[in-house]
Amino acid sequence: MHLTQSTDLALRVLMLLGARNERRSAAELAERLKVPPQHMAKIVQRLRRDGFVSTTRGRGGGVVLAGGVTETPVGEIVRALEGPGEAVECDSPPCPLRDGCHLRGALRAAQAAFLASLDQVRLRDLVADPTGPVLLSLAPPASAGAPSLAEEGL
Repeated sequence: MHLTQSTDLALRVLMLLGARNERRSAAELAERLKVPPQHMAKIVQRLRRDGFVSTTRGRGGGVVLAGGVTETPVGEIVRALEGPGEAVECDSPPCPLRDGCHLRGALRAAQAAFLASLDQVRLRDLVADPTGPVLLSLAPPASAGAPSLAEEGL
């Protein structure tokens, strides 16, 4: 299965946020992951809508992981971001092999196995060593103007 670029970046955002329990601005996330700020804003909106992050506007605002997200299976995150789509489209336009083809079933089984293997991994596993130190180097401590979650008592 091939993940969309948006899902790939969303997973990276969750990993960066999971490396430190600190609020980050969408602009900082865009800079760290080398993507346009407008694209990052859309990714953050999607993650917020799906309940994976919380956002706060204004001075000292930003993006933070929602409670308990580090325990979420990666397969669940991918399902939410990718939607229920199929690996192949057989109905539009109608495929002439549709009635006698086994490809769709085989690809459905492969997709289910792919997601089942991701269900064995939790977001916290993706930020563990040896990845953790690399993530921390990409996400230095929040600036002095933005309070950490620990300072806010969250």
